[in-house]
Amino acid sequence: MPEPDRPLSERPWEDVARLLSVDDALARILADITPLEAVDMPLLRARGMTLAESVCAPCDVPPFRNSAMDGYAVRAADTIDASDERPTVLRVTAVAPAGSGETQTVGAGEAIRIMTGAMMPVGADAVVRFEETDDSVASPDSVRVFHSAALGDNVRQAGEDVSFGSAVFAAGRTLAPPDLGLLAALGATTARVHRQPRVAVLSTGDEVEQPGTPPRPGAIYDSNATTLAAMAEGWGAEVTSLGIARDRLRDVAEHLKRAAASDLIVTSGGVSLGDYDFVKDALRAAGEVAIWQVRMKPGKPLAFGRIGGVPLLGLPGNPVAAAVSFEVFGRPAIRKMLGRRDLTPATVEVVLGERLENQGMRRHYVRAWIERDMAGEWSARPVGSQGAGMLTSLVLANALLIVPETVERAEPGDRLRAMPLGAR
Repeated sequence: MPEPDRPLSERPWEDVARLLSVDDALARILADITPLEAVDMPLLRARGMTLAESVCAPCDVPPFRNSAMDGYAVRAADTIDASDERPTVLRVTAVAPAGSGETQTVGAGEAIRIMTGAMMPVGADAVVRFEETDDSVASPDSVRVFHSAALGDNVRQAGEDVSFGSAVFAAGRTLAPPDLGLLAALGATTARVHRQPRVAVLSTGDEVEQPGTPPRPGAIYDSNATTLAAMAEGWGAEVTSLGIARDRLRDVAEHLKRAAASDLIVTSGGVSLGDYDFVKDALRAAGEVAIWQVRMKPGKPLAFGRIGGVPLLGLPGNPVAAAVSFEVFGRPAIRKMLGRRDLTPATVEVVLGERLENQGMRRHYVRAWIERDMAGEWSARPVGSQGAGMLTSLVLANALLIVPETVERAEPGDRLRAMPLGAR
């Protein structure tokens, strides 16, 4: 895993021009990620999964010509003169219930009482709704028709929804409930999809403790594991917690061994330039891992590579920096594992509501609230404190407002892009 072209100094704020860009870092990560293998998943468990192969229709939908209404199956020509003043009287020869496989025939001057979904009789080319007929006055085996039926009225043709052999879904489609319904209508019980990634989450640091344990001086509760695990699950991954590794090479290595069966390892903390940031050394000792400084805020230190063949993404320790970095780099990686084609989340154009400073030539992901006005235009305003450890600002935000690294100051009325949060 290559490092940036020139070594960074111990004062990275002086080397901003040499930091890896967000786009280059993401490109390197995605180049090393491949979609996971295909599995056959029961339809009800395949919601949100991504098709691994295209689907062609093995049959017509509907499979036969059928009635779209309760009424009478007729020959349209027999009703051409029907009206309220001069109804046409037809002889009723049978009843066609839904689900009956019996083949019936309508002759000249005849009608068959038919239910919604029932097979259309041979010879019938239209259905007159019950509301347009009256069978209470004429003889028991006849019906009066008050409406002239056109050819094909209230008739569903075989294959009018999906025709045999037609392309239904392309590989790479993320399956929604209507998709699953259509697959069921084609007779499928499973869908061939890319399996869920197994993501292992590891927190690091001597100061980090599990929630629920008694507080101790100098310690903080681990919020990163919960935040990152919830994000990964929301994107379709299965998550395993590796717990907390202390700032020692052996402890980090022991925790990483438990991730051997994972598809992606996500760590938080220990990849910066601090005196006790030993995780980067442990990662390099255990596998092929590069430590990058990325031109973004919050978040700058980032690790990526492989441990025992498993991709590893090392995130900063500050809670917001970890979450933002995972949003920018982790979500596209998981999407690629899932076989999705839309790897980078969609953004919307917004109008900025207040001034934003962006010193330092880094891409700034500002926690913001975006909303749409009556004209359909999005507006954005920053929310909460923008410090890298201020989780409350993420709680208040519904989007990340993206200020480009080339913009030192964004003014009210400027148009920027924003990435909505919470979407799968």
